[in-house]
Amino acid sequence: MIGAGLAGLSAARELRKNGHEVVVLEARDRVGGRIWTSSKWADWPLDLGATWIHGVRGNPITDLADEIQASRLVTSYDRSATYNTNGQVLTDAEEARLENMRKQVRRALRNAQNRDADVSVRQAVASLTQPLPSSSEATRFLGFVLSSEIEQEYAGSVNRLSAHWYDSAEQFDGDDALFVRGFEAITDHLATDSRIELSQVVKEIHWGQPEVRVITERTEFVADHVVVTLPLGVLQSNSVWFTPELPREKRNAIAKLGMGVLNKCYLRFNQAFWSHDVDWLEYISAHHGEWTEWVSFKRVAHMPILLGFNAADRGLEIEAWSDQQIVASAMETLRTIFGADILQPIDYQITRWAIDPFARGSYSYNALGSTPQMRNTLARPLNARLFFAGEASHQDYFGTAHGAYLSGLRVAKDVLST
Repeated sequence: MIGAGLAGLSAARELRKNGHEVVVLEARDRVGGRIWTSSKWADWPLDLGATWIHGVRGNPITDLADEIQASRLVTSYDRSATYNTNGQVLTDAEEARLENMRKQVRRALRNAQNRDADVSVRQAVASLTQPLPSSSEATRFLGFVLSSEIEQEYAGSVNRLSAHWYDSAEQFDGDDALFVRGFEAITDHLATDSRIELSQVVKEIHWGQPEVRVITERTEFVADHVVVTLPLGVLQSNSVWFTPELPREKRNAIAKLGMGVLNKCYLRFNQAFWSHDVDWLEYISAHHGEWTEWVSFKRVAHMPILLGFNAADRGLEIEAWSDQQIVASAMETLRTIFGADILQPIDYQITRWAIDPFARGSYSYNALGSTPQMRNTLARPLNARLFFAGEASHQDYFGTAHGAYLSGLRVAKDVLST
């Protein structure tokens, strides 16, 4: 098993239950992969990767959480406030104009999905931008809708997201819930009794012979079957060498699917200067994607913490900034909304998923030039010896923690059927 994220851990547990000897190789010095709970703040663990169970009803992560009686908190999109570029809460008239822009975007995307040729999301809405000056309210509203409802959701740039397929994922119903102890409660549970070799960076996989050889920076492993759960971004980076080369169809799927970026900036304050009743704060920036979405932990956790997101091109851009530059940029937006005299944060935590060598991004999306079927191609076993799992290999639930978990159950079944 290559990778101790949700996919690898769930597959290893199933195979172990069915009598297989399983070794999980993990490049990091911890389990979890893109599930990463920080304990820097002892009184409130923070999830730097996946945070929520998205849609709790029927979600297999809910079942796991119930199994270990993990405490959860529910955040609500109904408890939100949207601030205009000047920092003021939207008036009723502005809300109406914003809703009209949402309808125009949805209509343009539906029209694009009814055409034979695929285009990017940005191209699909191009007709909405042509009559608008760049400084107009409508331009800002359009940028906000594209950022908040599409890029923040799918982590891909609207310049690269497929208009045909960007929203092809299925969803579970119900609230979004986060873990009081952090998402690592789930990965720690799945890792129980597994043999996990940490700090094993895989460099080569030789799968052409009856036994598969896996060569790491430190040693070599031989197995009857190998399951690869590397993130799509790592596969795209060619940092792992396959011998023989992967089939053209699989290489094509890896190349054409998109790996997105969604980065987090947690700011902790001595006390909250924002409304205690609001979970989501949205900001209509003059610059596309700039601090569009914020989450408050004041109501649900009684903690004076704000979480700001940067997605897609903007998320990638600021990875080159220093921590101080990122915090200063975030505070500039917060001062616009809440006033120049607000408190400075007493601490912060920041992610940079794109430059993480063992992730190369946050999660996958359907890029222009790709199709959902390519995810099944990515998942297809080779010679009944080399198997693939991970959120990018799940056609229905890509880009999610539950998709990663379900892909692990699927690949375990594939191995058991050989």
